Amino acid sequence: MADNPPVRDVTDDEVAFFQDNGWVRLPCLVEPGRVALLRDRAAGHLRARPQAVASRVSRVDEAFGQSRDIAGTDEHFRALAFAPALGRGATRLLPGVTGVRIQVTNLLIKEPGGGHGATGFHQDFPWMPMDRSAMLTVWLALVDVPADMGSLRFVSGSHRHGLLGRSFARDGDDQLSQHPWLRELRVSPPLDLAAGDATVHHALTVHGAPANHGNTPRLSFTVTYFDADALYTGTPYRQTDGLGLTVNQPFDHPAFPLVAHT
Repeated sequence: MADNPPVRDVTDDEVAFFQDNGWVRLPCLVEPGRVALLRDRAAGHLRARPQAVASRVSRVDEAFGQSRDIAGTDEHFRALAFAPALGRGATRLLPGVTGVRIQVTNLLIKEPGGGHGATGFHQDFPWMPMDRSAMLTVWLALVDVPADMGSLRFVSGSHRHGLLGRSFARDGDDQLSQHPWLRELRVSPPLDLAAGDATVHHALTVHGAPANHGNTPRLSFTVTYFDADALYTGTPYRQTDGLGLTVNQPFDHPAFPLVAHT
């Protein structure tokens, strides 16, 4: 495994902001030299990924391209996902959680010029086969991402309202359409992110992103952590189907490695 990349710890103020709002911006989370290495590797991986067949393009594919489970094949992204500071941060941000597992790692690309559209507002958790929603995603900018390139927007405090339903299943099913009352909550301001900055959002936080109106692709790396004590519910899910997991037992499987535990 590559050496653990320089990652800073989250601050007390960042923890408090996250728990109040369901999201937080973490400036300068990863040092610039390591981000440059990851950016170069990301570009190569994304160029090599299989392209979606036009007849099978999903609503997610229309919003961004992705290379899932990248930490399983690239030691540098694996080192980042397993960075002790990220594991510590996840356990601090999620109240009552003493350890986390990795749910998924991903490289994301949002092409400019109509290559990809807006990402509809949604929650991450409604599809998941875990029995508790203590889960968050770290979204790391690998290039400078000014707001007009499609940085994420968050509905602050929406994580306090529980499961609000699935999105990307049918036309017009984004969370703001399903639940117009969400518009009464405050939406985060447009965020200009520098390479190495990150945002973190709870799996119940409603979030989305505009299209990339810049001139270059938006590149990012994400890692999702969840409560190590979560139990498997048996809900059908492509990532877990066929793994032999036992309902009402923990996710003790190499696909969900333990990152931090106290």
